[in-house]
Amino acid sequence: MTQFIIVAIVAVLALFIILKLLKFSIKTILKIAINGLIGLLIIYVLNFIPAVNIPLTWWSALIVGFLGIPGAIIMLIVSFII
Repeated sequence: MTQFIIVAIVAVLALFIILKLLKFSIKTILKIAINGLIGLLIIYVLNFIPAVNIPLTWWSALIVGFLGIPGAIIMLIVSFII
């Protein structure tokens, strides 16, 4: 659980810094951050299903952070394929 929280915080902060350097508005940054947090929460909840095992690594956090809910769905599909 602690690792999940640390990865989520680092992913959101990294996303904020990168988008701020690229001159995105605060509204856009907040929208992307909320999208990423919802996606990370979905991965966390999906891991409670016995057949699903999506590791919360920096790759999965990056994918879900940028893509949000569709990224979580992609990670779910990949976990069933692998």
